[in-house]
Amino acid sequence: MIKLFRSKIYLAFFLMLSVLAIGVFGYRYISDYSWIDAFYMTIITVTTVGFSEVRPMGPEGKVFTVLLIVTSVFIFGFAISVITEYILSRNSLQILKKKKVENLIKSLNDHVVVCGFGRNGMQAAERLKAYKRPFVVIEKDKDLIEKYDAEVLFVEGDANDDDILQYAGVERAKYLIATLPDDAANLFVVLSARQMNKQMTIISRASLVTSQKKLLLAGADKVIMPDKIGGDHMASLVVMPDLITFMDKLSMEGEHTTNLEEVEIDDFISQIDCGSLRDLDLRRKTGCTIIGYIEPNGNYIINPEADLELKPKGKVIVLGRPEQIKKLNEMFKLG
Repeated sequence: MIKLFRSKIYLAFFLMLSVLAIGVFGYRYISDYSWIDAFYMTIITVTTVGFSEVRPMGPEGKVFTVLLIVTSVFIFGFAISVITEYILSRNSLQILKKKKVENLIKSLNDHVVVCGFGRNGMQAAERLKAYKRPFVVIEKDKDLIEKYDAEVLFVEGDANDDDILQYAGVERAKYLIATLPDDAANLFVVLSARQMNKQMTIISRASLVTSQKKLLLAGADKVIMPDKIGGDHMASLVVMPDLITFMDKLSMEGEHTTNLEEVEIDDFISQIDCGSLRDLDLRRKTGCTIIGYIEPNGNYIINPEADLELKPKGKVIVLGRPEQIKKLNEMFKLG
């Protein structure tokens, strides 16, 4: 619709410029005015301001003036109506779009709220999108929002504003990721979000080591330091390059390329009778290998024994090729 209005606006401007050009050339060659006088006469004629002509005109000039006035009235009227309609329709579309976004956010539950759409925020959004996890991004840069508006569900505003956090549905969210570049801003976001939702898992970015403890005290469950992780990774490539390269091969980009999967025991119990890892028999059924088990209390067990007792609310971490992971998801209807 906006493109249609723009084409009409281009047409209206073309017609107005054509009228001005015809007026200038007409007065120049019909009434023998100078170029300045011809331009002046054209302007006062098409705008109908009522000034007198530069000098008396002959019959041809008068007829030309009448035709120019009638034509310009219709063309300028058309141009004004098109521009007005475009402005009103654009405002209406913005209102409808904002209402649509508001309704979409209200329909979300257990979603992820990403605060900030910088380098880390974009990366988080890409990963969430790959895993088809519903998420909302809070960003105050209007240009950035307009650039990625078709791909991401945005809330325009400052993440430090409690009203903006509420608008993004923090009370119903399961996770919040604070990726603002300033540690102090992330601290305020974590404080506000924790007060609004006690059960939500909060993950925050930090630049300084001194900020890590403060963010944890403010209510963050995990604090990530991108610079430290990057430095550790580069050093590890020197110390044990083959191992790190192998770990990098364990891609977790999306549902069709992942090598690792985290599955809740409840997902298995609802479909098969399993009391231990041996009962699951995932290696034979899907080709996937269980490399870890997370107990309900959060304790991690690496390379668990086959006779390990499974408990509700626990989780298993499985390793496999993408097609094996896909078979696992399809067989047990996971995700």
